[in-house]
Amino acid sequence: MTAAPAREKIALVLLNLGGPDRPESVRPFLENLFMDPAILRVPGFIRPWLGKFIARRRTKAALENYMVLGGKSPLLELTIEQGQTLDAALAHDEAEFRSFVAMRYWHPFSDEAAAAVKAWGADRVLLVPLYPQFSTTTTGSSMTAWDAAAAKVGLSVPTQTLCCWHSDSGFADATARIVKDAFEKARAELPADVPLRVLFSAHGLPETIVKQGDPYQWQVEQTVLRVVDALALPGLDWITCYQSRVTPQKWIGPATEAEIERAAKDKTAILVVPIAFVSEHSETLVELDVEYREEAEEFGVPGYFRAPAQNSDKAFIEAIAGLVRRTLGSERGLCSFAGARQCPKVHTGCPHAKLKQAA
Repeated sequence: MTAAPAREKIALVLLNLGGPDRPESVRPFLENLFMDPAILRVPGFIRPWLGKFIARRRTKAALENYMVLGGKSPLLELTIEQGQTLDAALAHDEAEFRSFVAMRYWHPFSDEAAAAVKAWGADRVLLVPLYPQFSTTTTGSSMTAWDAAAAKVGLSVPTQTLCCWHSDSGFADATARIVKDAFEKARAELPADVPLRVLFSAHGLPETIVKQGDPYQWQVEQTVLRVVDALALPGLDWITCYQSRVTPQKWIGPATEAEIERAAKDKTAILVVPIAFVSEHSETLVELDVEYREEAEEFGVPGYFRAPAQNSDKAFIEAIAGLVRRTLGSERGLCSFAGARQCPKVHTGCPHAKLKQAA
């Protein structure tokens, strides 16, 4: 009897930010973050000193936030669960899939993930960022880290990258369902005469980075438009806003805090939707659920509600599985959710633009 041919082994490398796994990890996690040249855009000889200085200044506040979460970030466990759920969704495909987690600023780092992929004997690799919208500060930085890690461990197999999926219909539909459920629950708790506004809140960026060609803000706005369209709620009151400002520079806006204050003046309740985060972590569980809720109460907002992140929602994972299949079916080494470049030419930070320049 002839043996069945071996299934192709495809490693799905889930790229994410990472987070401290214990209180003692907070400071080194912040140092890794602020010494990343994609984050702290200053001359190289200044960055190590300035990065450590900023990390030291921010450690106390960050530690207080993580203590609210039990002294650690839940991001690793949630990302592992997303990977396991994704593997299960792909289990009946022709290839054999296995997800590996590559965090940018805390364990498991890219070199740990690359070593694990090599030990598994992967035939192909697909980089899957868990950032729906591309930014040079997130997906771009993670791609650079992966390339260095793969070279370091001697991993040399065909590799594709899914750079963004901000307007993927499956992602938009899955997100819209989560938002609609949260909207209906909020509406049911509010008096009929109290209006409800949806704040789609994304992590902010300094304006200078966007002006340098980073496509993140444009992609966030595209995501919101697709989700609002999928919601199909006539007369919906909504706005896109940005949270998590951490430096004195001018950041993209409007700021989520400013929109909370405006809602108080308008005497409207708010439903906050984390639109650039697909897992719960400190920016949702502390910043949105604790800090902004307290601000809303102080301002007198008549109702504060928050939609959950996608985590391992079935429809969301099915959307990611669809993105995986489409990307692997393409001959492109770098793919958007639709294959080719989606960003307008003004966004020179788009990885497709950089790929064209290198060609």
